[in-house]
Amino acid sequence: MTPPSPAASTLDARDHRVFDAVRELLASQGMQLSMDAVAQHAGCSKQTLYSRYGNKQELLKRVMQRHVCRATAGLRSLDGDDLRGSLLRFANDYLDHFNQPHVVQARRLIAAESSQFPQEARTLYQDGAGALALHVSEWLATRSAEGQLRHDDPHFMAELLLSMIAGLDFEKQRFHIPHRDAAVRRRWAEFSVDSFLRAFAAPDAATASYSNQHRSFS
Repeated sequence: MTPPSPAASTLDARDHRVFDAVRELLASQGMQLSMDAVAQHAGCSKQTLYSRYGNKQELLKRVMQRHVCRATAGLRSLDGDDLRGSLLRFANDYLDHFNQPHVVQARRLIAAESSQFPQEARTLYQDGAGALALHVSEWLATRSAEGQLRHDDPHFMAELLLSMIAGLDFEKQRFHIPHRDAAVRRRWAEFSVDSFLRAFAAPDAATASYSNQHRSFS
């Protein structure tokens, strides 16, 4: 699987400051954040932002690429040698990220403003969730080609896997309903990954035990 760009190793200290500023501002200002606010928050000039990133849309794209790169690190790190281990690390990283308070708040604001900024909302989806699903589908297709997973539509498989991992937690966040704590999220990650493998593990890999018994997720 080709890693999303930019990888963390290619970012310098200024990139990190700017991307962290965007992340924090999305949680407080949503899609109404401005390059002026980013520059002030990151401690640099607006001219520096434009010369380095082009415009606000390109800057947001780079921030989304950083998120996707982090989210798929678990899949790339083991390169599929430990199928369940790779999927579990990905599932836990995915849930941990989306349960961070600034991410929860940013998602609420962006959803509320999507009708005012439809093009920006579509772009954020394509560069974020859409790109993540694409990279997961590529990884699953490779595992299928290696005989670890049953051959099926990798795009459908990726969307199903992401939906199983998320469950209703993100909806609960959006409506301010209590959701799973960290310990229960770990058990849910195991349940969703094991259930996915029970459905899609290749026949010759079916001897592995993907049990989903005796777990509570309340």
